Amino acid sequence: MNVATQLKTSVVDYLQGELISDIKHEFVNGDVFAMSGAKRAHNIISMNLAGIFHAHLRGAPCRAFGADMKVRLQTATHDCFFYPDLHVTCTTSDIDPYFNSQPRLIIEVLSESTERYDRSDKFHYYRKLESLEEYVLIAQDTQRVECYRRNNQWDFELYQTNDKVVFESLGLSLDITDIYEGLVYDVQDQIQV
Repeated sequence: MNVATQLKTSVVDYLQGELISDIKHEFVNGDVFAMSGAKRAHNIISMNLAGIFHAHLRGAPCRAFGADMKVRLQTATHDCFFYPDLHVTCTTSDIDPYFNSQPRLIIEVLSESTERYDRSDKFHYYRKLESLEEYVLIAQDTQRVECYRRNNQWDFELYQTNDKVVFESLGLSLDITDIYEGLVYDVQDQIQV
């Protein structure tokens, strides 16, 4: 009986393919996964944070990157490339034109199609990045921010409506409403379409 074998993609082939592809793909140990598009709320939240981070980090060695810049995780047993919604790197050795490998902060804006993966497998891989200090998950349908910190054994701190969200890795505190600016929620704190 012949069993079909799934062929693994090399890092070189993956990176070359990303340069010509119309869609983004993540790479996990030779397997390649297409990424889906995002809803309006997802984009608004990401852009709000990108603007806040850019202003806050001006003059510092840290830089914020959006969803078009990959993060590479490379260990003895893993070689992965992910497209986080937002990440910040603070080292001058992250100089590759297509990816960073030493993020201090990674943010994922949750969606129905990615939430389970962002909470489980992707978080499992991200924790292997020695430089990573904070992993933040942001809901888009309600004002809810979960911040997981290395210095707290990756336990999370929850921020909700009317809270100040603290990004310890950046020395930044801001009102949760700044993250969700431009989105309107009803009395049950659910986004209105």
